[in-house]
Amino acid sequence: RARAPVRTTHTHTHTHMAHAYTVPGDISKAGDGKSLLEHIVADVKALLAAKNCGPILIRLSWHDAGVFSNGSLKGGCPNAVMRFTDSGEGTFEANAGLTDVAIGLLKPIADKYVTAGVISNADLWALAANVAIEFMGGPHVVTRFGRPDAKDSGESVESQVGRLPDGDKGVSHLREVFAPKGFDDRDIVALSGGHTVGGCKQQRSGFDGLWTEAPLVFDNSYFTDLLEKTYRPETVEATGCPQHRSDKGTIMLISDLALLEDAAFKSVVEEYAADQSRFFADFVSAWTRLQENGVGDLLRDELAPPT
Repeated sequence: RARAPVRTTHTHTHTHMAHAYTVPGDISKAGDGKSLLEHIVADVKALLAAKNCGPILIRLSWHDAGVFSNGSLKGGCPNAVMRFTDSGEGTFEANAGLTDVAIGLLKPIADKYVTAGVISNADLWALAANVAIEFMGGPHVVTRFGRPDAKDSGESVESQVGRLPDGDKGVSHLREVFAPKGFDDRDIVALSGGHTVGGCKQQRSGFDGLWTEAPLVFDNSYFTDLLEKTYRPETVEATGCPQHRSDKGTIMLISDLALLEDAAFKSVVEEYAADQSRFFADFVSAWTRLQENGVGDLLRDELAPPT
């Protein structure tokens, strides 16, 4: 069922020759036998342990890559263009909290490895999200490398509209946004399962609350909650945004409850609620394609300096 990542045409030529790194000094002296990739992963894990920031690192990668579209809207790719906040993706309302908090959390790691030419920001964002998923109990996700970083905000897409899903819209909106990215109904439900971690902050999205009772545990509780809890509509007083809240205080957005309204979506929700391993497998398939959309022909298995 899984499809290959959507390929785009590039004129760049890439080789797999040995590359010379400017290795950060403390690593070159470590003599611990770890590869550069292992050092980066260890630093990300240390950040996750210290800051409990896994959900926002996942969101950073999702919003970097998720702007890709191959329908009436074209283009977009994971290129870390949110680093620039003069215009473009760094100013999108959907990215509130990412440009300052998420990128700020990764800054010491970026300063250590991106500045040294070891990894691109875009690859670091993808890797950090994947490390976070597994760190919180989720599946292992293989990261491939070679995403070029945007040089300025001009490499942004034109708008978040039609590219990133809105939390206050339903079934047809989900298909309209995700289908041009190459995703079917099962993929949409699997990717929605990322809401098993984290929550909403009203100063960022307008919504407020946690999706599950264990927001730092990546499991299938999002799906069991959808089926087992009763959600009552409410409006976030400060923002006017509609959402639904359970007796346990957890929330679901309209876009979450849409997964129960459509028969095709609901059958997959039921499958994932009953079988976490199936959710994990399908999530990895869809998530990897999301992270590689628009750059698939540039990617390689080994860590190598960005070109």
